Amino acid sequence: MSREGPPPEPEEEPPPSGVLRPTGPGAVLGWAAAGLVGGWALHPVCDRLGVVPPLVSAAQPLALLLLAAILGYVAWVTHRAVHVRRERLQPHQAVNRLVAARASTLVAALVTGGYVGYGLSWVGDAAELADERMARSFAAAGCALLAVAAGLLLERACRVHDDDQ
Repeated sequence: MSREGPPPEPEEEPPPSGVLRPTGPGAVLGWAAAGLVGGWALHPVCDRLGVVPPLVSAAQPLALLLLAAILGYVAWVTHRAVHVRRERLQPHQAVNRLVAARASTLVAALVTGGYVGYGLSWVGDAAELADERMARSFAAAGCALLAVAAGLLLERACRVHDDDQ
């Protein structure tokens, strides 16, 4: 077995640019729209299948409010460290916070849309718990919207200025 010359050299890949763009409104609105459709469809699908549509308990908005509070606190601490005191975060801390911010923002947008859609599906319904389902759904949607805002604030707090890089 003979070779026909030296092996071809692998092509060099360009170095990564290291620039991340903030989560855009299109992504947030897209996830919210998907949640809206899913939430709206839940009530009719349950009726069609003969299943009792789920109730929204008081714990669900409270859990979303807790998420918003945690994200808001981490955003505040991160902002103070990075922008006020000009400290550098450890790379793994910065990545963890950014990933948590983006994931929480998009999932909270999906949940916001889902609760809004589910609440709207009960408008005009004569069921005895329709008003309760609407009110709790809209309360949960408001708490999820707070989580979206806190996630976006955390993402913004993770940004560093060009002169710091």
